[in-house]
Amino acid sequence: MQKRLTLLGSTGSIGGSTLDVVARHPDRFKVYALTAHRNGDKLVDQCVRFQPEVAVVGDADTAAKVAAALRAQGCKTEVSYGPQALVDVSASAACDTVMAAIVGAAGLAPTLAAARAGKRILLANKEALVMSGKIFIDAVQDNNAVLLPVDSEHNAVFQCMPREIALHGGVSKIILTASGGPFHTREPSTLRHVTPDEACKHPNWAMGRKISVDSATMMNKGLEVIEVHWLFNVPGSRIEVLIHPQSVIHSLVSYADGSVLAQLGNPDMRTPIAYALAFPERVDSGVAQLDLAQIASLTFEKPDLNRFPCLALALKALEAGGTASAALNAANEVAVEAFLARRIGFMAIGEVVERVLNALPNGSAFTLDEVLAADAEACRLASEFTALLTADAPPAESVLH
Repeated sequence: MQKRLTLLGSTGSIGGSTLDVVARHPDRFKVYALTAHRNGDKLVDQCVRFQPEVAVVGDADTAAKVAAALRAQGCKTEVSYGPQALVDVSASAACDTVMAAIVGAAGLAPTLAAARAGKRILLANKEALVMSGKIFIDAVQDNNAVLLPVDSEHNAVFQCMPREIALHGGVSKIILTASGGPFHTREPSTLRHVTPDEACKHPNWAMGRKISVDSATMMNKGLEVIEVHWLFNVPGSRIEVLIHPQSVIHSLVSYADGSVLAQLGNPDMRTPIAYALAFPERVDSGVAQLDLAQIASLTFEKPDLNRFPCLALALKALEAGGTASAALNAANEVAVEAFLARRIGFMAIGEVVERVLNALPNGSAFTLDEVLAADAEACRLASEFTALLTADAPPAESVLH
């Protein structure tokens, strides 16, 4: 049967890669809804090509412009806007599959709505699990939703861990690989002078600016460790991170008998997207076959937590539990936005996150209201701390210790 797809975040890098795979298999996939925030021009082009029934944008002005452009081109896509519209298209009976690719906390509500509606969820928005962990997993299980990870690392683990193993044990540890980003060999003393453009030049992957900065700080890998904990019910003590600059091995699973299974492929997000879209089948993704002879060598090293304090902070947040992960994520979003706007320096990202985690009491995360309250308070504190750092405040160490 043809799957009917709602694509949350269609104008981002994951959204574009998803539509590339969908276009290769028109007999398998039909786009029901496309959503964007304010990138109306690109959304219009996508709607004209894929003819979804619904398009959702962030505000009324963008909606009016998109609707007028679509009418001018004879496209009958209905346009709506706002957070509730995102929730509505995610839970709509007109779709069976939801690609959750909105970056940041904004993706939580529609992704959770898809889980509560029992959808097949292709999860590229890691914040849904980082922020609401047990709430989200319970919603998936209670409503018979299907959760398929799209992040290349989690998708790799999923491919290396058959369901019967996940249910009955035998897993020793999960090993997430990380490219190390653009700065893993750079002299640490120079990192305070990094520019946003430098931070966004990922050596292997084509990604949006926010996630590229997260990769450069390795906060992205820290968030992925938290996500692995919830996806595969593995404690943080059994999740390891290895820097693998070639980005060919996307993750590994080590078993009790000494076996280690790895998933390999060229660094292209269309591979995990195609796997999740067609699961349990495999279809052409448009990605070239891996040539190991040409690559010749694969290398690995342990991350230096002094160089990557954001990774260390994420590991501590996972260990703390409660709302710590939600606060971590919120503080990081504010700090990265400030860095990209050149209001704070690169190393100040970790300083802001640490200040917030130290200042905000860690509460329980049993309800969505508790999670959202922690998110809001962490954003408020992070905004205050970025202002202090912009005004040349003392480094975080002198405030915290």
